[in-house]
Amino acid sequence: MIRSMTGFATQSREIVGVQYTVEIRTLNSRYYKSIIRVPDVWSHLELEIDRRLRNRLSRGSVQLTLKMKSISPETTSKVNIPLLEHYVEQLDIIRPDQSDLNLNIDLATLLLLPGVCTPPGSEELSEIVPELIDLIEDTITAVIDMRTKEGKTIAKDLTHQCQAIRQYLDKINQRAGIVVKEHYEKLKQRVCELTEIAETEITQQDIAREVALLAERCDISEEISRLNCHIDQFLTIAENEDQPGRKLDFLSQEMLREANTIASKANDTEIIQSVVEIKTAIDRIREQVQNVE
Repeated sequence: MIRSMTGFATQSREIVGVQYTVEIRTLNSRYYKSIIRVPDVWSHLELEIDRRLRNRLSRGSVQLTLKMKSISPETTSKVNIPLLEHYVEQLDIIRPDQSDLNLNIDLATLLLLPGVCTPPGSEELSEIVPELIDLIEDTITAVIDMRTKEGKTIAKDLTHQCQAIRQYLDKINQRAGIVVKEHYEKLKQRVCELTEIAETEITQQDIAREVALLAERCDISEEISRLNCHIDQFLTIAENEDQPGRKLDFLSQEMLREANTIASKANDTEIIQSVVEIKTAIDRIREQVQNVE
């Protein structure tokens, strides 16, 4: 089943007086890579968060952001008053009349100094880890739902492009049988004109040999068969396999290779025009496949 690599989801939950918000953004990427941004107090969970993301999102660029906002006085950070006073005492030693420094003490800056503001104790935090992980899992599920929904749209377009390729292949197949006959008639007419001018004789056997050589050089039946086979594989993998992106990408390259071979071997304007349409459809497929997980 096709799933897109593009998705977005955000989930919020109040846990013990703190509003937690998890936001996940995913973009297409050849491999899995993650960027995890969490508050310092939850930095020890980064590896666990990455493991859970990797287990459920096998491919794509994933960015997870965890935000927390205290909505209860009991859960706000505590100010270490003795340490803050110690910082102020140390700064007070530097006086303007003793140096060229213009000393301005800003309270907001002081609160950012190490150890001044301390979060709730580790024991309190450990108790809410299961709920926080559950919130993260819910957000991952929401992202997957969005990627699955977009994947259905991609699958419809891929199927449409494959059907278009088949239609043009049918035209090419029908035209391929006519090309040799047309070339035979043109060659025979040209030979008649030349023999009259040069007063020479070319046998029917010579003409047949030339036509046979042309038919062999222009034979595209094998390429048509392979391209049809690639389309069958493509549709089967897209419908039945999980995370088919890399396989579909490979098959689309093989489809383009067969189309190029048909164009190089076909000695006919109508066939080349159909090949142009086929290559346009394949380019569309390759573009869409780049966003398939």
